[in-house]
Amino acid sequence: MTENQEIANRILIAEDDPVSRRLLEAFLQKSGYHVVTAVDGLDALRILESEDAPALAVLDWMMPGLEGPQVCQRVRARPDRPYTYILLLTGRSQKDDLLRGLEAGADDYLTKPFAFVELLARVRALLRRGQPALEKLQVADLLVDTLRRKVTRNAETIELAPKEYGILEYMMRNKGRPLSRTMIVEHVWDMDYDGLTNIVDVYIRHLRSKIDDRFSQKLIQTVRGIGYLIDAPEPPADKPVTAVFERPA
Repeated sequence: MTENQEIANRILIAEDDPVSRRLLEAFLQKSGYHVVTAVDGLDALRILESEDAPALAVLDWMMPGLEGPQVCQRVRARPDRPYTYILLLTGRSQKDDLLRGLEAGADDYLTKPFAFVELLARVRALLRRGQPALEKLQVADLLVDTLRRKVTRNAETIELAPKEYGILEYMMRNKGRPLSRTMIVEHVWDMDYDGLTNIVDVYIRHLRSKIDDRFSQKLIQTVRGIGYLIDAPEPPADKPVTAVFERPA
């Protein structure tokens, strides 16, 4: 199993009651998931804010430290972290309470008492969704608002033709990943036609003239033998200073 597959198979259970926590852990492990556990809201938040945050969290509503909805709010306030689906477990059945949980950022809720098979169905349904599309994409000072189809760099608006925008958004969603010309054609033109791959180079030149040429930091990079990628290159490391000692006279 690759690292990405392991993360996609990892579930957090945050439950302060030890009996309930052990039962949920055993059931989900038996169902094929790798389970990590938290004993309170603060412990859950620490795990969810880590770089290798699990794909899904099952949070009890009432927990010491932070309640489930409070954990949701803190996690959703960190868009730089990997997206984790959140399923709230609650003994509350009032519509206003349930709405509060969803508004806090939960993706679904399950009212106690519940059958384990129902929990498993909710977990599988959430994991099948895939990661939600981000509304705003950023590489260095280049920003793309996907809802408004607005592109800015260093706070300056950049006008793009529809296909230029399509290529840029696709590259931004795959930041740091080399994309072949064929991949770009199949995504942006929605067809499999090798004869169009040369036109990708033309559109990349157009994009570079609008996005990179007037700026010192170049974001669109050529990957020899593959295609292109977009990323903010790391600044060169400082060269070590070598001391020079004169020979004593």
